[in-house]
Amino acid sequence: MSSYPISIRPFGEDAILIEWPNEVSEAILYDILGFAESFKLVFKDAINWELVPAYNSLTLINRENKIDFSKTKFLLQECYKNRKAGGTPQRFLWKLPVCYDLEFGIDLEEVSTTLGKSIEDTIKAHTHHIYTVYGIGFLPGFMYLGGLPEELETPRKSVPRLQVYKGSVGLAGRQTGIYPQDSPGGWNIIGNCPISLFNVNLETPCFVNVGDQIQFYAISRAEYDLHKIEAEVGIYNLDKIKIDD
Repeated sequence: MSSYPISIRPFGEDAILIEWPNEVSEAILYDILGFAESFKLVFKDAINWELVPAYNSLTLINRENKIDFSKTKFLLQECYKNRKAGGTPQRFLWKLPVCYDLEFGIDLEEVSTTLGKSIEDTIKAHTHHIYTVYGIGFLPGFMYLGGLPEELETPRKSVPRLQVYKGSVGLAGRQTGIYPQDSPGGWNIIGNCPISLFNVNLETPCFVNVGDQIQFYAISRAEYDLHKIEAEVGIYNLDKIKIDD
């Protein structure tokens, strides 16, 4: 099992930030997730800590008790040094529908022209690849998806839009993602997903976790309308596959 140099430092009064090497790497991400699982087993008060993994870091938040940083840092170092292989949580591949009609993909033509592709080839490339969830943030349920092929790398828009609609699927740099609610945004919009990614009324508001994977598949406008209704009434069946089986 690989080990990495990690840094541990205070992150305000109620949190500790642990950082791995500054690179986008699935191996580093899975090491972070494995360490988080070890933490839950080793720390007696693990229930009081909120763990937030993202890219090359793990933020530990404890609002119940005052943090003794020196003691906790030592325990974290020991926990990382003595962690065991195979401790990562169950991960899933989620297959999500996207309608790439130009009504939704308002930047699809421009993106395709910039990339020197036809619209059909851009869609094919976007749906062909499997993306890893490296972080969830910016908005509740907003997934930062790594693994975008070089052929689809597209700069963020120089002037962000004041409103990007819920479900919009975008490209920005080396990432792709879905806007879980209406918001401003500077990503290039190429389609829309009819499935809600975040529901505050559910016990688990966001069904996707960091470390999971996403693959998109293209649907027609009629299928989009149907899936949107199914999702709204709670009868849409999410397509997921266990990754580690």
